[in-house]
Amino acid sequence: MPAPTVEDRVAELDDRWRRAVADLDNLRKRHAVELARVREAERARVAAAWLPVLDNLELALAHADADPDTVVRGVLAIRDQAVQVLAALGYPRDDETGVPFDPKRHEVVAVVDDAGTGPNTVVRVVRPGYGADGHELRPTAVAVSGSRE
Repeated sequence: MPAPTVEDRVAELDDRWRRAVADLDNLRKRHAVELARVREAERARVAAAWLPVLDNLELALAHADADPDTVVRGVLAIRDQAVQVLAALGYPRDDETGVPFDPKRHEVVAVVDDAGTGPNTVVRVVRPGYGADGHELRPTAVAVSGSRE
């Protein structure tokens, strides 16, 4: 068998290159379709996790004319259920006081004088945060104690 000519070798390499490019393009298209499918499945999973919370809110509204204490207890239970849903999705509630200020977890909205705590201590949670370990959905808005001078 005679040795391939340069033109034959160039044609073979060109064919291999075109096939590789086509395979890559097909892979890219398959990946885009799969990614869209996974995103839709995840959106459906998260939405389904919130359905019981919505159901319970509707039940609470249906009983809005009941005893106010009963309605408040029901709304608090629904709030707790919503907090549990967020925790199950990987975003636990952060509403600790008496802990040192951590700029990774906290957003300072007020500095207050509090003789009973050391400087830079969270004394009040203004708005709870959700998330942990660098995966914050929202930081905790806090009031911290100021420095003593």
